[in-house]
Amino acid sequence: MAFHKIFFLLFSVAMLSLSSVHMSQAARHLLDTPAAPPPALPVPTIPSLPKTTLPPLPSVPTLPKTTLPPLPSLPTQPKTTLPPLPSLPTQPKTTLPPLPSLPTQPKTTLPPLPSLPTQPKTTLPPLPSLPTQPKTTLPPLPSLPTQPKATLPPLPSNPLPTRPTALPPMPSSQIPSLPKSAMPTLPTTLPPLPANPLPSFPTTIPSIPTIPSIPFLSPPPSN
Repeated sequence: MAFHKIFFLLFSVAMLSLSSVHMSQAARHLLDTPAAPPPALPVPTIPSLPKTTLPPLPSVPTLPKTTLPPLPSLPTQPKTTLPPLPSLPTQPKTTLPPLPSLPTQPKTTLPPLPSLPTQPKTTLPPLPSLPTQPKTTLPPLPSLPTQPKATLPPLPSNPLPTRPTALPPMPSSQIPSLPKSAMPTLPTTLPPLPANPLPSFPTTIPSIPTIPSIPFLSPPPSN
């Protein structure tokens, strides 16, 4: 078997080498041709064949209908009565022996669990009381000064002249001219108010004293 395999491998290698040599030679010949190959020969036209008319197919003859004879009636089979099954014999009742009573196991009393030791109560030291901060009282706001009321001078009382209700008949040529009453001039400018400067308010708030830091107190270790 080994010889046949080696022979087949050598034969396939030789065939592949020969085919590659022939292919390379054919390609070299094609490259060496200076001109194009001659044109292919024209393919001759196929002559038209005459159409052959087939003769008509013969008509299928009508076959006569065959009447099948009636099937014979099946004979009636007699009914077979099966014999009754034999009654099973009554089996005697088997009484099983009573099960042995289980022995009573002695009660095992477990020892009492040891009582846990009472842990002493740990009293934490009281927390230091926070220092009372002094109450900061803001100074009272200064009261605004009362401005004096500006009193205007009284208007002069000028009595209006009384006009007579019944005019005496006067000649139309002499009409007396009525006296013009001069009105007093009212003051147009008010007296200036007294220049009282407003009190200055405090703009800075007094600083609050810092709260002292409380040291962290760790509880005492439990026994």
